[in-house]
Amino acid sequence: MLLGSELRKFREARGLTRGEAGHYIRGSESKISRMELGRVGFKVRDVEDLLKLYGVTDREQIQTMVGLARDSKKPGWWQAYGESLPNWFQVYVGLEEAATRIRVYEAQFVPGMLQTEEYARAVIAAGRSVPDPTAEDRVAVRMRRQRHIEGDSGCKLWAIIDEAAVRRPVGGRDIMRGQLERLIKLSERRNITLQIVPFSAGAHAAEAGSFTILRYPDFGLSDIIYLEQLTGSMCLDRRSEIDAYTMAMERLSVIAEPPSHTKDILRDMLDDL
Repeated sequence: MLLGSELRKFREARGLTRGEAGHYIRGSESKISRMELGRVGFKVRDVEDLLKLYGVTDREQIQTMVGLARDSKKPGWWQAYGESLPNWFQVYVGLEEAATRIRVYEAQFVPGMLQTEEYARAVIAAGRSVPDPTAEDRVAVRMRRQRHIEGDSGCKLWAIIDEAAVRRPVGGRDIMRGQLERLIKLSERRNITLQIVPFSAGAHAAEAGSFTILRYPDFGLSDIIYLEQLTGSMCLDRRSEIDAYTMAMERLSVIAEPPSHTKDILRDMLDDL
């Protein structure tokens, strides 16, 4: 999907149609469309030919694109849970795994990458009248995703959480206590910045709800905005969309309590329990 997005931008900058690009690589307009949407695998030869057509001459940029084409054929760890995860979420996990900077605003719950196993299990089980046979796999995936920010990947996470999301009782007092203690511990990590938007902030820049900004500076690619819905998701990569959500994140960081206050706020919440 990242590679397809970049190829689309190169094509549009060159003023070429999908049909013209498809003809050049002995394909079709629909093939280019599927490639640009990340819905089909990539042949290195096709990528090299398209970059030549689009006038891309920077060697480092070409190597990055070709490298992404090769990497797109490698199975990700999350594919082992394929039957338990919808395709649209598998796409997100792949994008998240490649990101080196993750910025998230969460209005409903503690962000998944910061959840305890017990809290995650309670969130996944909530609102279901019958047991979900995929629940434990979904919990396992959520815990596995956390290695990306707790290991040595170099990924940095900046999470801004609404106070309502942190205070919402999930799974009972003991589970909430464990979750708050985990947030305190994670806030001490050098690669994690955690802020809380207090109730006193009132209406703010993220009135439309939660969102995630994924950044790929190691690859020189544009950001991806991820929006999740009940039965699907959206990934945005247009410059105007990226700018709008980046500005919203910046405004949220201003009205949120500074990171240096986060541990004190969380400790007060623990006392309230």
